[in-house]
Amino acid sequence: MPDSPPATAIDGADAEGAIAAAAKRCSNWGRWGADDVLGTLNFLDDAKRREGAGLVRRGASFSLAQSFDADGPQKGWRRRTNPVHTMLDTGLDAERGTQGFPHGIGGADDVVFMPLQASTQWDGLGHIFDHGLAYNGRRAGDVVTSQGDRVTGIETAAAHIAGRGVLLDVGRVLGTDGELPDGFAVTTEHLEATIAAHGASARVGPGDLVLVRTGRLARARREGWGDYAGGPAPGLSFTTADWLHGTEIAGIATDTWGFEVRPNEFDDAFQPLHQVVIPHIGLYVGEMWDLDALATDCAADGVHEFLLVAAPLPVTGAVGAPVNPIAVK
Repeated sequence: MPDSPPATAIDGADAEGAIAAAAKRCSNWGRWGADDVLGTLNFLDDAKRREGAGLVRRGASFSLAQSFDADGPQKGWRRRTNPVHTMLDTGLDAERGTQGFPHGIGGADDVVFMPLQASTQWDGLGHIFDHGLAYNGRRAGDVVTSQGDRVTGIETAAAHIAGRGVLLDVGRVLGTDGELPDGFAVTTEHLEATIAAHGASARVGPGDLVLVRTGRLARARREGWGDYAGGPAPGLSFTTADWLHGTEIAGIATDTWGFEVRPNEFDDAFQPLHQVVIPHIGLYVGEMWDLDALATDCAADGVHEFLLVAAPLPVTGAVGAPVNPIAVK
C-alpha cells in the first residue's frame, strides 16, 4: 500500500497558515459573479448532463443511500440524532374505522423527525464558514440566519445535480480486502493511481461528480457503527485541495462521515479541508454515501463512469439535505 502522509502534520506546516494559503490559491470567489449561489455546480452544464445520460448502457441502477432509520450512524454529536419515524395513521386505525373516512376507505400516514445530515446527504454552501465568511465572500451572518440559509440554501441546487458520475474505488485499489485503515490520508497521488488502475472510464474532469470509496462503511456494517459518525476514518488529505479545485469537478462524495481523513492532519484544526473547499471553492460535498454495490459492479465490468442523479431534498434554507443518489449504468 502506498504511504499516506502522517495524520498529525503536513510537512511541518501550521494549520492556520496552510488553511489560509490553500484558501487563497483555490478561491472561486467572484468567478461566476458576485451574485453566484451555485459554486462548482456551474461546471455541471447541459452538455455534462447529456454526457451522463449517454453513459447508460445496461440500465442497471444502484441506490447509493444508506437507510434513514433509528439504527443509523449518529450518536448525538452536536445534537445530531438518527431519524425518528412515527406513524400518524395505521392499518389498525383503518380496520377499526376510526379515521372518519366514508365508504370503507382507509389509509396510513407517517412523519419523520431528523437532522438533515443524519444519513446520506449533501453539504450545502452555507454549511461551513472561514473566519466568519461564507462562499463568495459573503458575511456568514448575512447568509445563514435563524430563518436558514437565505442566499445559498440547498434548494438552489435541487435542479442541477445530475450528470456524469465517476467512482474512484481507492479502497479496492490501495487497501487491504477493499478497505483503507482509519487515519489513511488519500492524497492526489493516490487518486491519480486509482484513476490509472481503473482505466479510461475513470478519468476526472470539469463538471464531473466524483465518488470516492474508502471501504469505511463496509467495515461499519461488519463490525457495528462504533465511531463511524465522527471518529477515526480514512479520507481525503488536506493536500488534495488543489486537485479538487484544479479538476473543476462539480461535486464529490465519500462513504465516510466526514469526507476528509480523521484524525485530521493538523493537531489544532477541525475539518480543515471543509474550511477550504466549501466556503472558498464552493464545492458540493456528499457524505455517508453507500458505494459498495456500485463498486462491486464497476469492478466486474471495468466501467467506472455512469449517469448519476443526486438531487438534494429541496428544504428551503437548509445548509445540507438528505439525498437518495441513483447511479445508472
